[in-house]
Amino acid sequence: MRIAALFGLLVLLGMTPVQLDSQIVLERYELEMGDLKVPKTMIFSYTVSQSGPNPIEARHMIYRSGLDVRDETLAVDGTPLRPKIVRIGQREDRYEIQRVAPRASTYTMLFLRAIRDGGHLDYEYETTPLVASGGFVVERLVIDGDSYLPTVIAVRSSSGDAQGTGKLEYAKIGPYCVPVSVSVDAQIHGKPAREHIAWGAYRFPPSLPPSTFVAPKPLPHATLPPI
Repeated sequence: MRIAALFGLLVLLGMTPVQLDSQIVLERYELEMGDLKVPKTMIFSYTVSQSGPNPIEARHMIYRSGLDVRDETLAVDGTPLRPKIVRIGQREDRYEIQRVAPRASTYTMLFLRAIRDGGHLDYEYETTPLVASGGFVVERLVIDGDSYLPTVIAVRSSSGDAQGTGKLEYAKIGPYCVPVSVSVDAQIHGKPAREHIAWGAYRFPPSLPPSTFVAPKPLPHATLPPI
């Protein structure tokens, strides 16, 4: 009985997933992207490594509620900061999936290949903007054959004296699709530069206390007692 069960498992593992028509995949992708919610409140950590004109490696903890952001720098170049550096401000999330992922209303998508991913297939497309743009352009898109959401988005961008190409990777965590890594190769003023960011430890609380976005008060300066 055990031998028969093992044989059946091996057969299942060896089966090739059925490849869907590429247009059906795009239709499901559009439906999923249309229904996908963006988290209004989240907590996560990330590490950033940069090489080039301004090399640095840092570890951060982020608290976000809408545009409100608390950015805590926990370590720089492997050295923990005590006290940590806290910055409070407002900024949009430039890696938020709905801002980055190409859609049928703005891009044409040409099917390139299916990629085996465990027990299913992912689908890779070449993307071309319907309106020429020299700033930020998506060139490749990989759609997960399970969730029909993006897993990889390859981009190129240019701004002034900086040009670069990058690969963004996303994953579905709970009900959301969030970035897990990005790697960028760039030329800044003609000099090579690289950046890698890795995100993790995502949490999505229903809300954050207002004190989260209040800058900490500076510590009082020590004074010598009178002699």
